[in-house]
Amino acid sequence: MSQNPTQTRPRPQEEEINLREELSKYLRHWPWFVAGVIICLFGAFMYLRYTTPIYNTKATVIIKDEKNGNMPSEMSAFADLGMLGSMGTNSIENEIGILRSERLMTNVARELNLHIRYFKKGEVRTTELFANKPFKVQILAFDAKRFAEIEEKEPLIFTITSDSTYTVEMEASGFSKKMNFGEALNIPYAQLSVTPVFENTSAITVGEPVEVSITTLDKAAIAYQQKIQVNLTDKNSSLIEISLQDPVKEKARQIVDQLIFEYNQQAIADKNLVSLNTANFIEDRLEIITRELDSVETGKEEFKKENQLTDIEEESKVFIENANDFRNRQLEVETQLELANTMIDYLKSDNEGLLPANLGFREEGVTNVIQSYNQLVLERDRILAGSTQDNPIIVNLNNQIQQIKANVLQSLNNMRTSLRIARNDLNAQEAKIDAQIAGVPSKEKQFRNIERQQNIKEALYLYLLQKREETSLSLAVTAPKAKIVDVARSSEEPVSPKTKIIYLAALILGLIIPFLIIYLKNLLNNKVHSRNDIENIHAGIPILGEIPRLGKNTTELIQENDRSILAESFRVLHNNLRYLLLNTQAKTGGNTILVTSSIKGEGKTFTAFNLAVTLANNNNKVLIVGGDLRNPQLQRFEQESKRYQGVSDYLISDEVKLTALIKKSTLHKNLDLLASGSIPPNPSELLGREKTRKMFEELETMYDYVVIDTAPSMLIVDTFLINQYADLTLYVVRAGLTEKDLLHFPVDAINEGKLKNLGFVINDVDSANYGYGNKYGYAYGQEQAGFWKRLKNRAAIW
Repeated sequence: MSQNPTQTRPRPQEEEINLREELSKYLRHWPWFVAGVIICLFGAFMYLRYTTPIYNTKATVIIKDEKNGNMPSEMSAFADLGMLGSMGTNSIENEIGILRSERLMTNVARELNLHIRYFKKGEVRTTELFANKPFKVQILAFDAKRFAEIEEKEPLIFTITSDSTYTVEMEASGFSKKMNFGEALNIPYAQLSVTPVFENTSAITVGEPVEVSITTLDKAAIAYQQKIQVNLTDKNSSLIEISLQDPVKEKARQIVDQLIFEYNQQAIADKNLVSLNTANFIEDRLEIITRELDSVETGKEEFKKENQLTDIEEESKVFIENANDFRNRQLEVETQLELANTMIDYLKSDNEGLLPANLGFREEGVTNVIQSYNQLVLERDRILAGSTQDNPIIVNLNNQIQQIKANVLQSLNNMRTSLRIARNDLNAQEAKIDAQIAGVPSKEKQFRNIERQQNIKEALYLYLLQKREETSLSLAVTAPKAKIVDVARSSEEPVSPKTKIIYLAALILGLIIPFLIIYLKNLLNNKVHSRNDIENIHAGIPILGEIPRLGKNTTELIQENDRSILAESFRVLHNNLRYLLLNTQAKTGGNTILVTSSIKGEGKTFTAFNLAVTLANNNNKVLIVGGDLRNPQLQRFEQESKRYQGVSDYLISDEVKLTALIKKSTLHKNLDLLASGSIPPNPSELLGREKTRKMFEELETMYDYVVIDTAPSMLIVDTFLINQYADLTLYVVRAGLTEKDLLHFPVDAINEGKLKNLGFVINDVDSANYGYGNKYGYAYGQEQAGFWKRLKNRAAIW
């Protein structure tokens, strides 16, 4: 027997990954990818089926940018200092803030009754009813305190029982009542009125429940305030897009349209504040002027009656014609002075509101300062609607208002001083004329004073009437601030969930999950599974055979004329052994084959018995020897062998004959058995004796093949002592049990000369890893399994 150890040649490490080999790791588990995709697609289908679709509704408006290009002289100093900012222009950011404000959304919620919601439960999902609700719930009285004390607001379940009656229930609290439409319904926190919507009653059949959820206006407004989106379409434009995502298209469209309407109403109301204040001021002045004019006219009539005057103008025609110019100028000065005094009194009354505008002051600077003051007051009130007095912007605007108010008062005082000087000058000139008409009777002079007062009052009265009409006209033609470009329109396709994206994500997820599981399994797995695991580590050691994994009801031993895949695998092993045993043909006697492994449970005894039966089936005389003296295992297949004397008895006693210890096997007529014998206290010493060598030499003369079932080589030294008498060493590796790190042990043993002529036998290989991955699905004497059976077998591997 040759004593030269088998030399191993390590396989050079591949620098590039074999893509085909890597893919095969995953493609062999294709049923799991199919199952993963099917499960994820089904989950996506169920998600889409039970998820309420959300639609996007949007409208587009333009905010009109109203600019005042006329800057009064009194304001130029403030403008140069940059204190006025964007006064007189619309800040788009402020308008967006107003559109998003809670106050505006509260008005929308109140108009559309968003705090009362109606739901219809279906077989798949619950649908909200809005335009097609069968009845309308109105809140007659609401106890906000009681409502706040209720932790879980239970919905009301209404069921129409007839055209005039319905029932209402609260399941958790046990509340149930039958009511007539129009009657007052009392619930713990409110009093309600329910009226049918006759055009929508066909949408709900009698006996079909409708769930009604009630909340406060504030909560409903806040909920939709958070959902509404207001954005500029372009940073350089005043085009604003208002969008809302909601399951109910009609509801979302009405909310967006109502929001624009409420915004315009508020803007119109702000614009009309100045006009309304001016109109009220004019009405007050008209009332006063009317009384004064009536008094003057009455005095004129009484004066004429008392003095029996008829045509005084004709008598003093010459003088009056000369005084006409002064009279007209006096009339204009007196009118302006009266307006100035009135405005000064109005300003000194500590009024913080808007000032009357368009009263007709001749001084252009006074009119412009009043307009600037009103614009600042409007800007402050608009921002104050969504802020507090402590806001720095409000504080700054208040300071500017006070400064401009002081400027207005100063301008009016200056104008009044100028008018008084002009009036005194006109009075002096009038005195000269009076001197010229000294011959006119004193009655004429008195009458002229009365008539002058009448003309002043009439002119002022007519002037105020004209301004009242102008103010009324401005109130009637006030244009909305937001011009609608596109009315609210809902998308045809839902924005959530997106069907195509959900299915695509499910498809990808169905592929990724099995991939990650297989990847992690391969990454964390340190077991041998196929011949590739051995070849990648030790390419120089031959793999003599692969033994497939047996089914649950499959016998472990090969039978005579067996055509199973197990029998074929051992025939392949036998054929490979013949090539390795060619160098032993010159020796006399049979061949000794040692079967070992690294650890217990890798299938040494199973391999040894089936190899021995395979050799016996080829008309060879075969002996199987129990080489494990510490833990005999032959009784697994030969139950009586445990009581047999064997190797240990032969090595201990010189009187025992070897032939007397050999027994006939019950497994095959050409197979004999030499048991391990009694368990000795010193197995290693017995196997190291010279008698052991003589025993194996004698056995080789008696048999064609001697198969030795030994102990695990990694645990004890017994196997190395026997290996020197073997012609070939079969090293059994069990798929799924043997760790890859253990493969270094037999290589080290070969290099140290402890094992020789070694070849690997892979035991318990699953069908997916058997041979070349069981690619061609061919088995001698067997039919190809059906698709579903192969799918089941592959799934069972996991």
